[in-house]
Amino acid sequence: MQDREDAFGHMLLDFHRGRRRGSEIVERVDGYVDAAGGPSAYFAEYEDWGPHEKKAMECAAGRVLDIGCGAARHSLYLQTKGLSVLGIDVSPLAVRTARARGLKKAAVLSVTRVGRALGTFDTVLMLGNNFGLFGSERRARWLLRRFAGATSDGARIIAESNDVYRTTIPAHLEYHRRNRARGRMPGQVRIRIRYGTYVTGWFDYLLVSPSEMADVLDGTGWAIERVLKSDGPAYIAVIRKG
Repeated sequence: MQDREDAFGHMLLDFHRGRRRGSEIVERVDGYVDAAGGPSAYFAEYEDWGPHEKKAMECAAGRVLDIGCGAARHSLYLQTKGLSVLGIDVSPLAVRTARARGLKKAAVLSVTRVGRALGTFDTVLMLGNNFGLFGSERRARWLLRRFAGATSDGARIIAESNDVYRTTIPAHLEYHRRNRARGRMPGQVRIRIRYGTYVTGWFDYLLVSPSEMADVLDGTGWAIERVLKSDGPAYIAVIRKG
């Protein structure tokens, strides 16, 4: 990733350094634009997390891989609990921020590079809606099989997503309809991120309901063990291998 594309990383590093210059802007390919909640959420302390996030942390054990670690709030929490955590992110500046905040092991790495070469993990984190990094149903199935080869027996994936059907916004409902007409999952969004003068390339991001997640997992060697709900459309699934 070139520096001019690292919008997310620049936002995190600016916030970490006390330069609060605004939020990330999410632009969808159909022209829908929305501002995210602000960078402070990526630095929130455990006391300020939602109940579903706190409950999810109880399910982490052993050697942990945090995919899309960002500013490493989940990784750092588990590290303080004595777990060995490797945080990876495609954003070089996110990884730089994570290291500056004290994460011992962090690497610039795409989700598509997860495999046996990284060693064996007991827990895989995909929090902060990072189930979306799978991008599409087809790529999710391919990556889930790769994850199976890089994890121990009985390993867990702790993944967060957003139930896209819990909306009444006309632009979202129309986007779902267009996706279905094109043979895509309703919540498969094509977006890019802006922050100041920085902008990423376009990429696919997959948002699914719990039942859709179960369908995506079917036949991959993984299955939902439990769903931890929030007060809104976000939820965390604890996914078991085997």
